[in-house]
Amino acid sequence: MYDRPPTSVLLPTTKWTDACAELAAQLEDSDELLIIHDSEDDPVTAQEDHLEGVRFIAAGEPEGCSGKANAIAAGMEAARHDRLVWTDDDFHHPPDWLTTLNIEYEDYGPVSEVPYFVGQDLLSVLLEPLYASAGSLPLYLGNQIWGGAVIFECGDLDEAAFLDELRRTVSDDGLLMEYLQVTTVGRTRIVPIGGTIHEAVERPVRWTQILRWHFPGAIAGTWLISLLVLTGAVLAPLPVAAVLTVLHFAVNEVLGVRRWTAVLAYPALFVFVPLVLYGLVSRTFVWSGRRYRWREKFDVTVGE
Repeated sequence: MYDRPPTSVLLPTTKWTDACAELAAQLEDSDELLIIHDSEDDPVTAQEDHLEGVRFIAAGEPEGCSGKANAIAAGMEAARHDRLVWTDDDFHHPPDWLTTLNIEYEDYGPVSEVPYFVGQDLLSVLLEPLYASAGSLPLYLGNQIWGGAVIFECGDLDEAAFLDELRRTVSDDGLLMEYLQVTTVGRTRIVPIGGTIHEAVERPVRWTQILRWHFPGAIAGTWLISLLVLTGAVLAPLPVAAVLTVLHFAVNEVLGVRRWTAVLAYPALFVFVPLVLYGLVSRTFVWSGRRYRWREKFDVTVGE
């Protein structure tokens, strides 16, 4: 049996979800699960007295950074162990999830999984194929970090410098990509997204601005390629629709996900390109109930 080092699992959430129980059940004697919430009034704290190995950390309201970045920073500062796992509360963690990540760390060093976003509203469903090709596939092929499933040790990065910058920006995993090299292990997690049209519009704005401030070359390339493909889609709709559909079924095969929504790749293009443009020019966006104005990479204003 694999005798893993003690691990601190960081889970930002304000409410108790299935993921909380799944992770609590995977803890070994020396592990800890840090449930990082905003305040003592959050619903998740109702579980505080009932779970062994689980600690509840009140991060407080963010000032000059996102709520997620604030939570991760508070969790890293409170963690008792050098080996850290970041994760999210919105996807299924199978019983061997934590042990598997630890074993893979021994083989590869820092490791990350890949998300596949599945829409819960009409707009998010429509955009699924382009989220797969423009979001998940580059993470998969480029060994890039998804903050929902990443394992590393504090010594793998300059922790003090990272935490200082994390408290002044929006994207936790966008910043981590600048500090840490990982191996993606070819494993995809299904992550439900959306629920309302408003959420579906705000999400690509946030993602576009993350690329704008952390990877300007990537957003410029995405915008240029999208415009070129859109032009082709207008001039030659049938051939382009056929090619896009086949390509997106192939993307799903690479990611190990079979979704009928690949057939929506052609119409999704006509929505995706305007949303990318909107994301580039928008001055603010909403994320988990807070409105952010992201003026520069380390210049963030938090509103209601």
